[in-house]
Amino acid sequence: MDEKLKNCCFTGHRPEKLPWGADESDERCIKLKEALACHLEGLYLAGVRHFICGMARGCDFYFAEAVLALRERCPDVTLEAALPCDTQSNAWPREERRRYDHLLAESDEVSFVAHRYTPGCMQRRNEYMVDSSGILLAVFNGSAGGTMRTILYAQRKGLKVIIVEI
Repeated sequence: MDEKLKNCCFTGHRPEKLPWGADESDERCIKLKEALACHLEGLYLAGVRHFICGMARGCDFYFAEAVLALRERCPDVTLEAALPCDTQSNAWPREERRRYDHLLAESDEVSFVAHRYTPGCMQRRNEYMVDSSGILLAVFNGSAGGTMRTILYAQRKGLKVIIVEI
């Protein structure tokens, strides 16, 4: 198996673009988290072992937490945190920074695209994840933005793209 086919990266929306916002107790959010866990299980059964996440607020957190839950059952699973810069979480609310710090601490690997924020570092982070993977799992509502750009980039690069619509 091509090594990249053992790698899956993720893209998805931040809370501002989710119909439930930051309310993770909303039934739609719970169903999305269940769908992500189901997709991860299927990817694992298909041979994927390494999962790469950009660690943004919202769907990235859901994905990373689902990967960590899978890793509890399947210890050969690894999670890579691909960060756009080392100041990514500086302006976030305390609870989100705490969650982010926990996810980083639990990650098997942390990669930085840049150490300081630059206007293009988020997109470069997304391209790094796609360039390192054979599969992209995406939570997408059809709106323009970073998630759409990442999906289009992955399609141009020939990745298998799995879209979970919300």
